[in-house]
Parts: sequence; C-alpha cells; structure tokens
Amino acid sequence: MRAEERYEISMLKKEKMNLLKLIDKKNEEKISLQSEVTKLRKNLAEEYLHYLSERDARKILIADLNELRYQREDMSLAQYPGIWGEDPVKLTVALKMARQDLTRMQMELNTMKANFGDVVPRRDFEMQEKTNKDLQEQLDSLKDDYEEVRKEHEMLLQLHMSTLRERDQFYAELQEIQRTSTPRPDWSKCEDVVAGGQDRWHVLAEGKNSDQLVDVLLEEIGEGLLREKDFFPGLGYGESIPAFLQFDGIVENKKPTKKDVVNILKDAWKERIAEEQKEKFSDFFFNFLERRFGPSDAMAWAYTIFEYIKLFHSNEVMSQFYAVLMGKRKESVYIKQKETIAQLLKEMTHADSQNEGLLTMEQLSTVLRSTFPFKKDEKIQELMEAGGWHPSSSNADLVNYRLLFMEDEEGQSVPFLQKLWEQYLNEKDEYLYELKQELGLELHDKVTLPKLHEALMTIDPSLDKQTLNGYLSQAFQFPVTELPEEGEEKEEGTVIQLQTALEQLQMSDVRRMGPREQEPAT
Repeated sequence: MRAEERYEISMLKKEKMNLLKLIDKKNEEKISLQSEVTKLRKNLAEEYLHYLSERDARKILIADLNELRYQREDMSLAQYPGIWGEDPVKLTVALKMARQDLTRMQMELNTMKANFGDVVPRRDFEMQEKTNKDLQEQLDSLKDDYEEVRKEHEMLLQLHMSTLRERDQFYAELQEIQRTSTPRPDWSKCEDVVAGGQDRWHVLAEGKNSDQLVDVLLEEIGEGLLREKDFFPGLGYGESIPAFLQFDGIVENKKPTKKDVVNILKDAWKERIAEEQKEKFSDFFFNFLERRFGPSDAMAWAYTIFEYIKLFHSNEVMSQFYAVLMGKRKESVYIKQKETIAQLLKEMTHADSQNEGLLTMEQLSTVLRSTFPFKKDEKIQELMEAGGWHPSSSNADLVNYRLLFMEDEEGQSVPFLQKLWEQYLNEKDEYLYELKQELGLELHDKVTLPKLHEALMTIDPSLDKQTLNGYLSQAFQFPVTELPEEGEEKEEGTVIQLQTALEQLQMSDVRRMGPREQEPAT
C-alpha cells in the first residue's frame, strides 16, 4: 500500500471520529432541550392552576362585597323608617321580589334576543319579498335573453366556421384556377370569321358566357361544314343505330336553313300533340317525314335534320327535340312546358281587361304568383326582371306581356321564357335532391317501391294518386297498370338502383305539387 493511500485512510478515520463526536454533542443538546421543555410545561401548568384559583377567589370576593352592600342598605333602611313611610321588612321583601323579577325579565330578554334576534318586521319582510319577486322575474327574463343570445352566438360561430371553410375552399380553388387556367380568350377575334361579321357576332354573343360562346362558335363552324357536304354516309343497320337512321349507302344533304329545320320540328310537334294513337317517338318522326316529303326523300331529311339538331345545342327547339328523339328526355316534359306557357299567357290575357296587350308590374307579379304558387319570392323576382322590371320601376309601369312570349325566326325565345325553362330545370334538380336526402341512400344502393313511395309523399304530401303512380312508373320503368298495389307482397320485391330511378325521373316531367309540411317546433 502506498503512502498516499494510507494518508487518505487516516484522514477519513479522523473525519469519522469528528463526526461521531459531533453527533454525540448534538444528542446531548437535544436531551438538554427536552428537559427544559418538560420543565417549562410543568411551570405553565402550575401557573394555570394559580390563575384558576385567583379567578375563583375574585368571584367569591365580588359576591361577598355585593352581599355586604345589600346588608348595609338593609341596615340603613332599618335605622330610618320614617323616610319611606313603610315597614322595613316589607320593603326588604319587595326589594327581593323586584330583584327576582328583574332577574327573570333579564332571562326572558336574553331568551327573546336569542330566539328573535334575526327576525324582521312583517312590513319589511313583505317589501323585501316583493323586491325579491321582481328581481326573480328580471333574472328569469335575463336568463331567457341569455339563452337566446347564447344560441344565436353558437349559430354565428357555426356560420363563421362554415364561412371560413368555404373561404379556404374558394381560396384553394382560386389558387388552382390561377395555376391551371388559361387567359380569357379575346372573342372579338371571331367577328372576322363568323358569317355576317361584327354585327351578327354581337347578336350571337350577347348575354353568353365563355362556355356558351364556345358552343356558338362550334355551331357556326359546324354549320359551314354541313353546308359543304353534299352527302352523308349511311350508318347501316346495327342495333345501336336508331330506326330512322338505319340505311346503307350515301344519303343526300338537303342543306336547309336553320329556320327551315325549326319550322319542320314545330310542325312535327303540332302533329305529335294532335295524334290520338301514340306510337314510339322515333317511329313517329320518320313517318312524319314520309308524310311530308314522301318515302323517297324521308331518309335524306332524317339524316339532314338529325345532323342539324345534334349540332345546334344553343337552339331551344332543336336541342329539346334532339333530347326527346334520343330518349334523353320524355316528350311529356316539352308538352307540359308548352301547356304551362299557354296557361300563363291565358292568365295574363284575362288580367288585361282592356285587351291592350299591356299589364302593370303589379298585375304581372300577381299573375306570376297565382300561376306559380310554390315559387319563392326570389324566383318570382327573377321572372319579373326577365320581363323588364328593374329597381327603378314602379308598380304602375306598363309591360307589353305579349312580347314575353315571342320567338325569333329560328325558334329562340325571349329571356322571359328562357328564365322560366331554366327555373323548371333547377326546381326539378332540387326536388330530386330532396328526394335523395329523404331516402338517405347512396346512388349505388337499391331502393324498394314502398320506400320511394313513402319518400315522395313525405317531401310532397299534396301528390295525388295518379301523379304519384306516374312518378313511380317512370322511376321503376313499369307501365302504371302493372304497378303493384299498396300492401301486395310483390311490392316489397320491386327494387331498382337509386341512381337509375333518379335518372329516369330526371328525364320525366317531375314537379312539386304542394308545399312540404313543416316539422312541429320543439
């Protein structure tokens, strides 16, 4: 072992001895302090006993002094009886009785103070009670106000959060559009390309957005290409080819004007509406062409008209006829819309008592509201604006209502009828969306006939049986006569995919028959 290690061990032993001595010293001090505390506690107990004996002696001394004072008073009364004129013994007895009464009254007074120290007078109590009642009523009113304000606050918070989400969504869409969109085209360049020049292009482009202008431009280009064609190639006899287009070989292009095609289609509609025995629309169309142009030219006109109506999407007469001809829309939609327009014109004519062709803005609004009782105020306002109303108009301003039903030579209606058709399509979309929400199903889910029946009656309780059966017949693609009766076993087994049912109803004339019943307030 080295010297350094021995030195460290000796130092540690010395420190250990010092610590042991220090611990012994502290223990001795602790014992000494404990003995002093014990001694002080003993002195405190002795002092407390001394205090108690002194207190008792003082009480005894006070009692003795009081007794001596009472005796001195009695002796003074006995030495001078003439002063009071009464017997000293009697007075002494009376004094004792008075003292007893005083003690008893003092006890009663103390009892009264103890029992009724916190009691208030009735008048003060009633006043406080009235004040409390008023304050309680104010509190209840404030609670109701607070609850209403709290609910409004929660609604505003939800609206705020919804607005924030919409803002973020719109901002993201804006960023995406700014990143991916191309510059807005200069449509004035089309003026030199379109036949008719600047004036005709301005007429074609008026009130149209970019998407619609693209359609117009394509139609103009397509019309030029159509006029350059002398023949169309036949499409053959395939199953996917419509019956009125089934032909092998080449077919002559008759090259009519748009006005000619529109007039032919209008005549076809008139004949179709007047027809008693309804045949398939595509068969009727070809038979109509045979009756009008002869069997030899019917196929040529069928191809020519088909190419025209397929091209001109912006023309109302052509686009609607094409949709019906290709099975994308039921012909009842067109017929019902024409009946609605005729009824509206009849109502306006009836309101025109002077038969001048003029109505005031107030009369126009009244006729619109009576003819379309389920349209919202903003929808009526849109029709009024399309009819010539503007914010500076007054109720007495006149409008030539007959101009609202005019069409140009190519079948294009005025903005009033266009707005009426646009509202019908939007209202149908809203109606079918409400139906989907009521069913609570996804588009790929199956829906049964009873469930669709129930959902239709829920969103439109005013549906009569005939209209309801018509909707169900369209949705399930059954004739009305073959629909299962309510309660039949076959009814539950009648199912269809929801998307198919909605597509069928979208093709049909579907419209609201009455307001939806409001749920009772809770």
